[in-house]
Amino acid sequence: MFLLDLSHTSHSTARTGIQRVARSLHAALGDQAQAVCFDPWLDAWRGLERWEFARLDSRAAPATRRSARWPWIAQWRGRYRRRFGRGAAALPPSEGLIVPEVFSANVAAALPTLFAQTSGPRVAMFHDALPLRFPEFTAPGTVSRFPYYLRELLDFDGIVAVSEDSRAALLGYWRWLQVPQPPPVLALPHGVEPPAARVSVTRTPRTRPGVLSVGTIEGRKNHLALLAACEQLWRAGADFELQLIGFVARQSGTEVQQRIRTLQSAGRPLRFTGPVSDELLEAAYADCDFTVYPSIAEGFGLPVVESLVRGRPCVCSAHGAVGELTRDGGCVGLDVLDASGLAAAIGRLLAAPAELEALSAAARQRTFKTWADYTRELLAWMRTLPRR
Repeated sequence: MFLLDLSHTSHSTARTGIQRVARSLHAALGDQAQAVCFDPWLDAWRGLERWEFARLDSRAAPATRRSARWPWIAQWRGRYRRRFGRGAAALPPSEGLIVPEVFSANVAAALPTLFAQTSGPRVAMFHDALPLRFPEFTAPGTVSRFPYYLRELLDFDGIVAVSEDSRAALLGYWRWLQVPQPPPVLALPHGVEPPAARVSVTRTPRTRPGVLSVGTIEGRKNHLALLAACEQLWRAGADFELQLIGFVARQSGTEVQQRIRTLQSAGRPLRFTGPVSDELLEAAYADCDFTVYPSIAEGFGLPVVESLVRGRPCVCSAHGAVGELTRDGGCVGLDVLDASGLAAAIGRLLAAPAELEALSAAARQRTFKTWADYTRELLAWMRTLPRR
């Protein structure tokens, strides 16, 4: 039995990349792992309760904010149990610990207690170093916290990076710190489930081509360039619909949201649906002709893989972690993600059905590991790790 720390995801229905990864990993592990969380009101680690498992259900209504939320009754119950000495039930003996989230300072302070209850290797998942590389696109609190988080990862027995690019960034930072013996870091790209494993959908007849972009509406995702590219094409007479899916980040997404409203007021064929359920997301993928992921930098790029596994080509970066995903076909990789480059790539696919079909065929021929495959690789690697 492994322990799986879901302190954040079990208290939020957000569908950001990290939350989707945490939920998928929990589902794939099944009875091989017990999900746990740090309860700040109880000041203890404990297994999840029924209401917290409900937050992990992919059918739950998507949240419009990333932060965790604790109902007042859960806060009161934790305080009551702490006050009167009714602590959490002992966790079962475990052969390892997996931490797939970017943990907070409070969780980090409590990790030594959880480490002491784990007989096997302790492994954390590393997603990206973007708060260091692009602080202008990151919340100030995250930027100031991040160097401490990177040091806290040194306490683990192993780190699973989500891409070669993320692995190199983490090891490079530790080299800069002159860490003599960092824990081993394995690059293990995410799994992905085929659409049949989620929900069966039928494509809706369309009067115009459909372009889809999935991702949080924030500065780093580069939506302003995408909207400018589409406006160039619409002004030139291109007939297509753009659909955007994702919740709006408060720090850097409001300008994009205002631009969306302006284009919609001008009558442009632009749909913005915000965060959606897995069923509606599946329907959106089935309904589009191709996707665009204009993000400047990523740790992995889950929407690219989710598009390809559904046979939908993707216009995206040719570099970094996303560039790693373009190597086996089905993508239009761009060296520069500005409005002109995006407009040229989108316009070319709209005007060249044969090229679009060739890319779709290349996407359908690709094979991707499932989350069950990922879990087997992860646990096999963990069992080779010595305790540090």
